[in-house]
Amino acid sequence: MCFARPGAAAALGATEIAFADGRITALAPVVAGKDDPAAGLAALPALANAHDHGRGLRTVSFGARDDTLETWIAALALEPRVDPYLRAAVAFARMAESGVCATNHCHNTQDPAHLVDEARAVAKAARDVGIRVAFAVPLMDRNPFVYGDLARLREFLPPDRTGLVGSADARFRPAREALAAVDAIAEFEHELFAVQYCPVGPQWVRDETLAEVARASAETGRRVHMHLFETERQRRWADAAYPGGLVRRLDEIGLLSPRLTIAHGVWLRDDECALLAERGVVASVNASSNLRLRSGHAPVARFVGAGIRFGIGLDGMAFDDDEDMLRELRLMFALHRGFGGIETLDPALLFRAACVDGRRTVVADGGGELVSGAPADIMLLDFQAMAEDSMDGAISPLDLMLTRMAKGHLRKLIVAGRAVVLEGRAVGVDRPALESALLEEARARWRDSPPRLEDTAAIQSAIRRFYECGCHAEMPPAPAKGRGKTP
Repeated sequence: MCFARPGAAAALGATEIAFADGRITALAPVVAGKDDPAAGLAALPALANAHDHGRGLRTVSFGARDDTLETWIAALALEPRVDPYLRAAVAFARMAESGVCATNHCHNTQDPAHLVDEARAVAKAARDVGIRVAFAVPLMDRNPFVYGDLARLREFLPPDRTGLVGSADARFRPAREALAAVDAIAEFEHELFAVQYCPVGPQWVRDETLAEVARASAETGRRVHMHLFETERQRRWADAAYPGGLVRRLDEIGLLSPRLTIAHGVWLRDDECALLAERGVVASVNASSNLRLRSGHAPVARFVGAGIRFGIGLDGMAFDDDEDMLRELRLMFALHRGFGGIETLDPALLFRAACVDGRRTVVADGGGELVSGAPADIMLLDFQAMAEDSMDGAISPLDLMLTRMAKGHLRKLIVAGRAVVLEGRAVGVDRPALESALLEEARARWRDSPPRLEDTAAIQSAIRRFYECGCHAEMPPAPAKGRGKTP
């Protein structure tokens, strides 16, 4: 059967999908015999992962246990430095094996001095695996470790460890240098790899830099990808630092536009959602990540009511640590469908988010539906395996998929007319071999240059105490005369 627009149109029966030059040319009904290899398969538009970080190593493997975002981030420094190609290729292959044809790669650099080299490796990984990748170039120039004054953070560290946090200015590349990296990385663009700006989040990026990103995006047409209001602590910091409203400030800067994707948006308010919708901003909802990092639930009902288009992202934090985008759709549906008879998220809207609107954050090519002229990005699921115990006519195929589908049911993924996954395995790369090489290198690094786990624990303890005392919500000091206003 064929779901050209899952949930929005009735499923077609046995269908032949023809494509050429990477696009669908025709869909035609066929008579499928019982022994036909395609019998029992369901064809759907392939999925888009609207927000991810493309880490081949799962974070818990190097000691970054699930915790509040602000504490967890400090442990990311424990990640062993590995070959950036292995890191990306493993992540992309896992995504492909769960039906993902496109991903928004919010890059976490292992070494800012080698960002361009890392991007070159990611571009190669995208081509080898065969999925579409938007590389979001990270920009960050304020608030390392905590949202606020590092001097306050040092008060919570043992005297012999205050130097661990260093100075804020020493940790960042100049904004213009970081922006110049976008142009350098754009040299690697190809049919499956494009570049975006990524001011990591307003709490981590100065207003002047955000304004420069807004101008550059308007001039080049490049998209912008940014975290926004992922946690309650970010909400409290923003309310103190921007009494007139952070989202309104972003609008004044010129950042709100249809070119902007915001990740998370868990703590957005009604008026902010209305403004984001008016400006055409797209959101990414990251259900598993929000649960694992104790951030809360995205206000999907608020998004729907305001008219915000949104995609679905794994954020490198799938609930079972298995990069299963199909299961993520089911989790998203269970969490945000609505309770007590209230219908907020129906299957049509769920699949539009997963296939169409999330895809727009990666590539603007009109894809996400199985119709003539659309990109030939198709996944084939083993519906028969899902339905082996079901009674004939007892339940609709879509309802059954929304109860059971998982990456183990993926039989084939086609991207731009090319088979990227066959029988559940990536064909462009040997994913198990890459995983083995990645893990071997990471363990060697860990053994040869063991991290100071006690230092990380001390920083995390200080960070917890910093937020417990409400230091992040203190009003910033008044500016000196003649030096402008505090944002």
